[in-house]
Amino acid sequence: MHREQTRVITIGDKKIGGGNPILIQSMTNTKTENVEETVSQILQLEKAGCDIIRCAVPTMEAARAIEEIKKQIHIPLVADIHFDYRLAIAAMEHGADKIRINPGNIGGKDNIRAVVEKAKEKNIPIRVGVNSGSLEKEYLEKYGRVTAQGIVESALDKVGMIEEFDYHNLVISIKSSDVLMCVAAHEELAKQTDYPIHIGITESGTLSSGNIKSSVGLGILLYMGIGDTMRVSLTGNPVEEIKTAKMILKTLGLKKGGVEIVSCPTCGRTQIDLIGLANSVEEMVADFDLDIKVAVMGCVVNGPGEAKEADIGIAGGKGEGLIIKKGQIVRKVKEEELLKNLRYELEHWRD
Repeated sequence: MHREQTRVITIGDKKIGGGNPILIQSMTNTKTENVEETVSQILQLEKAGCDIIRCAVPTMEAARAIEEIKKQIHIPLVADIHFDYRLAIAAMEHGADKIRINPGNIGGKDNIRAVVEKAKEKNIPIRVGVNSGSLEKEYLEKYGRVTAQGIVESALDKVGMIEEFDYHNLVISIKSSDVLMCVAAHEELAKQTDYPIHIGITESGTLSSGNIKSSVGLGILLYMGIGDTMRVSLTGNPVEEIKTAKMILKTLGLKKGGVEIVSCPTCGRTQIDLIGLANSVEEMVADFDLDIKVAVMGCVVNGPGEAKEADIGIAGGKGEGLIIKKGQIVRKVKEEELLKNLRYELEHWRD
């Protein structure tokens, strides 16, 4: 079941599934009870391009804080609940746009019924989440270890617990830190359900290893047409998750907008600090919502030719560099003025 064939679910003012754009999600790492810190982080994530934010709700105070947080942010908020069904109900009463639960760990049918009734009353979607790390004993015994099939069976069992109360406003999430197992599980799940799927590689690691594992795993799934919302899970600043997610979507042609940077790998001809320059350019273009390509080249020998494919290029030489626009050299400037000139070109791009 591919994106365009999944059900359409509404989360706040956003729609997912049924071929709608894939939305980027992240999760705050602040204490949700601390409204000021949490809002500050969400606003940073919004600026970076986050479409949906998830907050942990481990206490009643956190559930109540959602109401105040919601007044100050502009994207849908998902409340993440484990074990205590009362927190799920309180989160919905205080304005959560969606809740994330595992129906298997909130304590019996009566508790599930109470959560579903509140979700029905407010028409709030429930994300049913299952992680390979907490797979139930019965599936471990059945397959002898954690397997893709076991993860899928566990997830569909949990979905069934909610469907029993005639509620179908659901999103499914199955996570594993094993990339290939994660891909196999999603392939199987997509064959068996038409609910929208939230994709992610859980506990994928630090900025370096996490980016690689997430890019490979999520890239494969998205290329196969699986996934309606996505999260890159990294041990670090969640803003980095958004940058990577946007790059994955842009690389696959699934997202427009935002400046794309291409830069050469440097060689013995490089006579400027190309690595520093490329990093400075990357930081600077984050302020521009232009659907263009910027090339950063290290030498004036191949730079102009290699930059032809880009909309704007800069090529550095010894103490000076070229500004290239649509393949044509427009001017030569001092090395220290390259960035300033590039910013000028970006600011006047639509003029």
